[in-house]
Order: sequence, then C-alpha cells, then structure tokens
Amino acid sequence: MKKELFKHIPCGETLPINNIHAVSVSMPSLQDVIDYEEQTPQILEKIKSAYPRFVLHPYLKLLANYIKNKYKVSNKYEVVLLSSKEAVKIVSNKYFIHNKIDIDEPFGVILVLKGTTQLQKVLTFIQHVGCNLSSRFAQDYLYEVKVIKTKQKEELEDENTALHTLKQTLAKAYKQPIKNIGLAPSGMNAIYSVIRGLKKIQEKNNRTILVQLGWLYLDTMNIVEHHYNRTKKFLDITKLDELESFLKINGLNVSAIITEIPTNPLLQSVDLKRLRELCNKYNIVLVIDATLATPYNLNLKPYADILVESLTKFACGNADVLMGAIILNEKFKISHMQGEFFKHLDMVYIKDIQRLAYEIKDYKKRVKKISSNTKKLIHYFENCPYIDKIYHCFSKENEKNYKIAIQDDNSYSGLVSVTFNKEFKTIYDNLNFAKGPSLGTEFTLLMPYVYLAHYDYIQTKKGQEFLKKVNLPIDLLRISVGTENIEDIINEFKRVESLI
Repeated sequence: MKKELFKHIPCGETLPINNIHAVSVSMPSLQDVIDYEEQTPQILEKIKSAYPRFVLHPYLKLLANYIKNKYKVSNKYEVVLLSSKEAVKIVSNKYFIHNKIDIDEPFGVILVLKGTTQLQKVLTFIQHVGCNLSSRFAQDYLYEVKVIKTKQKEELEDENTALHTLKQTLAKAYKQPIKNIGLAPSGMNAIYSVIRGLKKIQEKNNRTILVQLGWLYLDTMNIVEHHYNRTKKFLDITKLDELESFLKINGLNVSAIITEIPTNPLLQSVDLKRLRELCNKYNIVLVIDATLATPYNLNLKPYADILVESLTKFACGNADVLMGAIILNEKFKISHMQGEFFKHLDMVYIKDIQRLAYEIKDYKKRVKKISSNTKKLIHYFENCPYIDKIYHCFSKENEKNYKIAIQDDNSYSGLVSVTFNKEFKTIYDNLNFAKGPSLGTEFTLLMPYVYLAHYDYIQTKKGQEFLKKVNLPIDLLRISVGTENIEDIINEFKRVESLI
C-alpha cells in the first residue's frame, strides 16, 4: 500500500510546523474552527499563536508583560503594542487615549483601560489597519533583555541588500520603477494607506464617494466602510451595467473603485477593459488587490492605477512573514503622487524584510508550479463524485474576463473553492492537508472560508439569507494549492472518497 504523504496535524500546531513566526495555525476539525470562533476555553488552551492580526502573538504577550513591569503600569491598564510611534498617534487621536506615563521604546505602546468597550475598539482598529508589531522584532527585543534564551533559526537575506532585493523583485515582476514600490507591515496596512492617500487627494476635488466592487476580503471591506465617509457597494462584479448607471449620475463624485482580481474566495473576475473605460471616462482611480492574481499570472499594468499585494501569501510561500506592498502604476496620472500614499505606510522591521527577500527569490517558480498543480486538480475535481460545485478562475462564468489580463493559458490562480454533495464536516475532518487561515503557501492549505471569515452570518437566519444573496455557500472549502507532487494531492482527495 502506498505511503500517505499528508498527515493529521494536531489542533494548535503552527503552520508551518515548529515555526514561531508562523501566520497560520492548524484547525483540523470543523469543531475546532467553531470553538475558535466562539473562543471556548478548550480551544484557547490549544491555540497559542495564529494569524497575527487576529490573535496576539505569544512574543507580543511576553513583551507587553515586560513593558508593564518595566514601567510599573497599573493593573487597570492593558498594554497594547503597535508597529511604530506614528501608529500610536493615529490610534490615540482616534480614541482619545493619552498615556499617563512616559514610555520610551523603539516601537509603539499605548495603555488602554481594561474592562471597557474602548479596548476592543482599539484592538479591532489595529487588526483592520494592520499596524501590528513584528514577532521578529519582539523576539530580538526579548532575547536582548534575556526574557527568552533562543531565537528561531531561519534563512535571511543579507541586511545590506535585502530591501533592494525585495523591491527590485517586485518592480521587475510588476514592470514598474523601483521608486513606485512601497512596503507595509501587512497587506491591510497597504490598503489602509491607499485609502488614506485617496481620501486626502480627492477631498480637494470634492470626490467623496469610494466604490467597492465585488465581495472583497473581510478586512478590506471593513477599511472601506470605516475610513471613508461615503461608500457605494456593488457586490456582484458581473453586473457592470449597474455600476455604469450609477456613474452616469455620480461619476464625477467618485474618487476611486476598489476591487480584487480574482475575488476571494469565489475566484470571479471583472471585465477589466470595460471597467478601465469607465474609470477613464469619469477620471476615477482604479485600485486592484492583486494578491490572488500575482504579477506572474496576470498583467494588470494596462488597467490598474494602484495595485496592492499581500506579500504574506504567494510572495512569501511559507506563511511566516506578515507584509504588504503598494505598487503605483507609472502609466497613470496618480503615480506622481506616491508621497501621498507612501507616507501612510507603517514601518517594516528589517528582519522581516530579510526573511521575505530570501523567500521571494522563488516567487515566480513557486507560482508557476502552483498554477500547474491547480489546473490538474481542477481537472480531477470535474470528475470527482463527491464534488458538487467548483469555483475557479477558468470556469465558464469567469474565463472570458480572467483571460483579458492573462500571462499565458497555464496561469491559474492558486486557489480553488469547492462545495460537496456529501456532509461537509465529514470531508473536512478526514482530509489530512494542513487546515487553517491564510493562503499562497507551498504546502496545500485548506480553509472553511465562511466559518472563519463570516461566522457571524452563519449564526442568524438573516445572516444566512445574506450569504445566499451574495452566492457565498456556508459549506465552502477554499483550497490553496501547494507545490507538492500533484498526484499526491489528488490521492489524498481520493483517499477521502473511499471513506464516504
């Protein structure tokens, strides 16, 4: 009997395994996911580390405690760490928080009263704008003050060349000058910075409406909603007639349109040519989140004014760096305003830059391998008896629009989402791939998308009706296809087929 490549990974294990800087965590059963969403005591015992914008990293907990003791902070306060002192100013001004003691550290620290709604608001704001303190920074600090005795061993690019290597790789991939690349401590911070820049520029022209096109990633929608005074949502990207009708009346008041190509998790693509024509007609800035497209699958240079990428995903490939990028398109008028967008970017720690500069060297090779595997996996799913529906970029509904910007016919986005004609829980629990948040990893990674991203909608009848309205199935499995041997990936799905 053939040896099984994929093994059960216990709940709470970091993904990648034994990596303190991992941005994902194993949730091998659907009940683990539900317990995580409901924050039950048993799951909190198991999960010590997860996606850094959602779960406080253990090193940040240690560092907060160290700062509390160092400055003799009262137990009435929660010590909250941020990526920079500039981030402290933003949070403090928004929530009227001013530290009563002077804290002198090379990072951001604010004190928030415990047991208040203010604390949760602050933590949610930090999550949305992505100004979290780096786990590598915390590690180095804690090591220096002898709170921890060892540091994670990992390959790093040379400190003197890392920043140039990283920016040069992105500039070459996106066919842009290196000066048009800006780095952020997370993809969300990159989007936040773009929104801030757009707001500042367009207020002068009385363009106060921001259009959200498509059902976007959860925190992108939160940033759009909470940081722009007027927003208009078009959740179905296939219905550009509705957008065009809106622009005929309001086009000169719209500052920007923000969308994803393709969308997460349904892999839909908008008609880019038509969308670009509408933006040209009304002089609207087009912002595209290209994380799922990657610069190696789609060429978005002819269409987007501003591109944003979560480098945590395919650019990293190992799920152990949190970082984002803004790419300004030199073809469009907006490119000369780079200072307005880049000045809102928060600081990126040098060790994170060194780590990503090392990992990004394999970016193109990784994407091409993942694309090839994705194409073959979709072909298997088309004949798999327990698959009900397949969502992918080359489906009949998406293919025409996706091909508008395609690099070649094998440029498959590395995501596939599926629903089943058998019990979701049985299939999810029995698959032995890594299971947890994030995507773009070299190891195949599964995520029960709606449970982890929109659990609140599942809880109510009204929420479930809304999910149906936006065509987002509750029992949707999002598969981030890895670089493993494709036959091994397919055989794991075949193994589960025999169990049901």
